[in-house]
Amino acid sequence: MSEQSLCEIAEEADSKKPKNMFDRILIGGISIVLAINSLLLTLIIVGAASARYVFKVNFYGYDEIVILLAFWFYFLGAAYGSYNRTHVSADVVDAYAKEGPTKRLLAFIRHLVTVAVCGLFVYYGFAFFEFGFVGPLGNFTFQPKSMVWRIPLWTSYGAIFAGLIFMEIYFVRDLVLSARALFSKERTGGAAS
Repeated sequence: MSEQSLCEIAEEADSKKPKNMFDRILIGGISIVLAINSLLLTLIIVGAASARYVFKVNFYGYDEIVILLAFWFYFLGAAYGSYNRTHVSADVVDAYAKEGPTKRLLAFIRHLVTVAVCGLFVYYGFAFFEFGFVGPLGNFTFQPKSMVWRIPLWTSYGAIFAGLIFMEIYFVRDLVLSARALFSKERTGGAAS
């Protein structure tokens, strides 16, 4: 590797670091949870496989713990991807459209649809979490729990709700930035003509 490419890599890494306090705390916390979850998931799965195939012992119910950790891992990973703008999206417009007002308009529409759809999922994610937390009767009785370890299922539902909220925050950020790009370029482009 040349010095030029190392400098470019360092600049790219610095550009992805959180700039404001909210992002530093949120993304720092998410990064810690993701690191711990990946370590725990690996250890539990290797331990369960070793117990079963080497020691001929069945670690009954380990899948419930793995599923709980996987929910948090997946949804916080999606939020982290939203922060980095590496979340799954249709970037056909970015790849093929020429730079200009049409591309900015299409990017704005894409972000608007993403915010609307994610907002709908946040709404239903809250209802899902609330159902698990307060129970079907709404009085904190008959809370759904896992079969073996009796882990309340709202702990997994909370991962869905939290991940969707954090994704919505960063999707709104992208919508605001695309709106700024669309409307500020339109005004300056119109004034120069």
